[in-house]
Amino acid sequence: MKTRILGKNGLETSEIGFGSMGLNYHRGPAKDRNEMISVVHSAIDSGITMYDTAEVYGPYTNEELVGDALFGRRDKVQIATKGGFKIDGLTNIPDSRPETLRHSLEGSLKRLKTDYIDLYYIHRIDQNVPIEEVAQTIQRFKKEGKIKHWGLSEAGAETIRRAHSVEPLAAVESEYSMWWRESELKIFQVLDELEIGLVAYSPLGRGFLTGKLDKNMSFSENDNRAGLPRFTKEAMEANQIVLDFIGQIAKEKNATPAQIALAWLLGQRPWIVPIPGTTKIERIKENNISAEIEFSEDEMQEINEVLENIKIVGDRYPESEKNKTGK
Repeated sequence: MKTRILGKNGLETSEIGFGSMGLNYHRGPAKDRNEMISVVHSAIDSGITMYDTAEVYGPYTNEELVGDALFGRRDKVQIATKGGFKIDGLTNIPDSRPETLRHSLEGSLKRLKTDYIDLYYIHRIDQNVPIEEVAQTIQRFKKEGKIKHWGLSEAGAETIRRAHSVEPLAAVESEYSMWWRESELKIFQVLDELEIGLVAYSPLGRGFLTGKLDKNMSFSENDNRAGLPRFTKEAMEANQIVLDFIGQIAKEKNATPAQIALAWLLGQRPWIVPIPGTTKIERIKENNISAEIEFSEDEMQEINEVLENIKIVGDRYPESEKNKTGK
C-alpha cells in the first residue's frame, strides 16, 4: 500500500488507516474477541499501518482489544489514540488539565501494551483549559518519549492555529465524507497553510455510504446510530439520493459504493488519510482497492458540484452530544 505524510514532522502512514472503534463499541453487540483480533491481523497483513482507538471507547475496552491485537507486531504499525475526557461511566466531559491527560496517557500506554503512542489526540477541546497549556503538556509527554506526534479531534481553525504555534500538530481528526463536508469550509485552509494532515473518521458515513443499510432496519443495543438524527427512517429515506448518485459512479468505475466514497475522499487532498472500520476481513480488501481508483479533475469537479446541490437530511449528532461524544 502507498503511504502519505501527516504533518511537517513527517508522520508517514498507510494512505488508508483502520478505525478500531467498531470492533467492540457503538456498532452493535460485540463480536468474538479472537475473531476481531484476526480482523486486525488481516489489516496489518494487507499493508494498513495506522490503527485508531480511544480510551473512551468502551470505555477502555477498545484500547485493550487493540493492544492485544497489535502485541508482537508493534514494529509494523502506528498507534493513534485519544484522551482528554473525564470518564465517570455516565457522561464524558472534556478535561484537558495536565493531571487528567497524564492519567489518560498512562492508562492508554498500559492498555495498548506499548511504551509510546505514535499519534496522540486531544479527543475534544476543553473550553476551560487554554489550548496553549494543553500543547505544553504534550511537549512534556514528547520529551519523555511517550508520544511521537500529537493532534486534535474536532477542533476549529483558530484552536488549530493556537495549538500549532506552541507545538506543531501532525494531524486533525474530523468526520469527513461525501455526506459530511464541513471540514472543507472550516479547516481545510488552515491545514493547507500549516501543513497539517487530516485523519477522516466515518469516511463511509457510519456505514450508510456503503449502501448496505436499509431504511427499515432497526439498530441493536450498543449501536449508537439508533440515536443519531441521520439514521431515522425518514432521514435515511430522504438521503437515498446520495446513495443513488454514488451508485451511478460505482457502475461507471466498476467499483462498489464504499470504494467510490473512499476514492473520492483520497482525491480531495494528498494529506488526507481515511480510517474506515470493519469487523469483516473481506471488507479490508474492498476498502484498500479504493486507493487504486482515480478521478480526473473534470470528474472530481462534476461530482463535487452534484454533492454541493444535495441537501442532506438530519444532523450527525444530537445537539446535546456534539461536544462530548466519543463518536
